[in-house]
Amino acid sequence: MAVIVASLIAASSGCGGHQDTGAVHDLRPTPPSVSHGQPTRGQPRREPSSSAGCNAAAVLGTWSLERRAAQLVVVPAEEDDVPAIRPLVAEGVGGIILFGSDGPADLAANLATLRHDAAGGPPLLIMTDEEGGGVQRMANLVGNLPWPRTMAATMTVAQVRALAEQVGRRMREVGVTMDLAPVLDLSDGPGPDAADADGPRSFSINASISAAYGLAFAAGLQEAGVIPVVKHFPGLGQASYNTDFGPAYDPPLPVLQEASLRPFEAAIAAGLPAVMVANVAIPDLTGSLPATLSGPAMTGLLRRQLGFRGLILTDSLSADAVQDAGYSVPQAAARAIEAGADMVLFNAPDPSVTTNEVIASIAAAVNSGRLSTASLDDAVEHVLMAKDFSLCR
Repeated sequence: MAVIVASLIAASSGCGGHQDTGAVHDLRPTPPSVSHGQPTRGQPRREPSSSAGCNAAAVLGTWSLERRAAQLVVVPAEEDDVPAIRPLVAEGVGGIILFGSDGPADLAANLATLRHDAAGGPPLLIMTDEEGGGVQRMANLVGNLPWPRTMAATMTVAQVRALAEQVGRRMREVGVTMDLAPVLDLSDGPGPDAADADGPRSFSINASISAAYGLAFAAGLQEAGVIPVVKHFPGLGQASYNTDFGPAYDPPLPVLQEASLRPFEAAIAAGLPAVMVANVAIPDLTGSLPATLSGPAMTGLLRRQLGFRGLILTDSLSADAVQDAGYSVPQAAARAIEAGADMVLFNAPDPSVTTNEVIASIAAAVNSGRLSTASLDDAVEHVLMAKDFSLCR
């Protein structure tokens, strides 16, 4: 389905405050006819790339299931203890996510060591949450960002784009290659707290403003060489609860289509490369199942209906919403890949143990027939595309 979206990032001559840069065109996709309970990957496979007689699909076929599964895993790491995950990087995990509030002075050197450990294979995606306001992991190293709501209220889209580029360049200097931002959720609540995951993490309750500022932030990161990840699809701003603390439900799909989905439609139309899916349930699409585990949400709505062809990441599968749905992290990881995710995120007291369990769970899903080899390879290819890495080199 073609989606036509008005351009949402325009140069502004104002000195501050937001400008509504135009309405996002209406999109009312018919909910995919996939049962609530069955995750299904349905993204059409790309033609295998080839160069000088090299067939990428054939090369990928020489990898073990465990090696392929490892590329789909994002390992949590504390900023002040990055060396602890070196063995996992050497084993070929696809990425790491940095947690903390102040980056240590030796962070760049430690991340350079991790990149060296990954040498010889696909590069490592090094990601963190540098959203602004109270959600920043290394502001002491890359500079402060205001809360997104404050940015939209006091800055032009051009200023936000320039600020994101400035911070993004400093992130690249440290060694970070992916920012789990911007937030495209629509919220005007107080949060973030147990009731509201967003609060001022959201640029606006207005879909056009949120899209304009979110896309400007993402464009600035891209200009700096950092991959932006828009989140939290299909929107957490109107959710009944914070998924970190328990089950949460979005409004029905027709209501989401009126506003919450529009910034994501704009991001897809703009060709942004990555989307994070929330652990929120949509009653008339996923039943009580979190979207991160739902084929109708990821393969049906995001891929088929909205036409997204980039990288899909899950929100943390350690969230209480996932655990309350009856899934351990390893079980949820396999289910998420079956449903259409490409990379899985989680937190764990012992990342090494949990990472190995997640890899084993994904491989077991292939061996049992729940996840086809073709679908596993499709996810790996999405990861390699995000890394701009070719198997035919």
